[in-house]
Amino acid sequence: MKQEWLAIDLPLTDYGEAQALQEACVAAKRNGGLRHDLMLLLEHPSVFTLGRNGGRENLMVSDAFLDARCIAVMPSERGGNITYHGPGQIVGYPVIDLQRARMGVEDYVTALEEVMIRVARRWDVDAQRDSRNRGIWVAGAKAGSIGLCLRHGMAFHGFALNVNNDLSPFEWINPCGLAGVAMTSLRQVLAMEIAMDEIRRSVWEAVADVFAVSLKRLSPTALNGLLEQEKPHVKES
Repeated sequence: MKQEWLAIDLPLTDYGEAQALQEACVAAKRNGGLRHDLMLLLEHPSVFTLGRNGGRENLMVSDAFLDARCIAVMPSERGGNITYHGPGQIVGYPVIDLQRARMGVEDYVTALEEVMIRVARRWDVDAQRDSRNRGIWVAGAKAGSIGLCLRHGMAFHGFALNVNNDLSPFEWINPCGLAGVAMTSLRQVLAMEIAMDEIRRSVWEAVADVFAVSLKRLSPTALNGLLEQEKPHVKES
């Protein structure tokens, strides 16, 4: 029998809010209140994020430059270096128990790459892996990135696939700390935009197939309700 994941579609979501939601899911899974593995699927407003390896040194524009464009720089618990998120980039944050899923970290990263490869293939884009830099690549340019955090055997954070997003902000950094890396998107490769709701459907289909799970759709409100039940309640005196 297939394991069941909770599948939560979120609207455009602030990066800090998404981090806090993942933290709450990890805590609820650890104390046993949330039994299911799950994945959040969303887009972020424009933001540069700094992984555990830092990345400020790979930011090549000033804070004033970013302030004028309303782009924040935020720390992240994920591994890796600096990267950019913005509208039109689809981001998947699975929160899963790797031991329960019987997956090692490398196998898990490969599976996340496979999800992005299958989504790209849905639009006849030939995406490939590069063992020297995990993620997916199209004709030598990077189209999708992976960054993870592992805690108590659970993995969270995940992948980001460039679909229709503006690629200009990647020119202001050394993406993932690598100088001279070209970034691309499905829109750039295809010379056309793809509806994000179609991308979301394709991601969910790929996740179900790659991880061999069934998906139970859950609204953000329902997820928050589950997590609220797990918070300790202070008794009134």
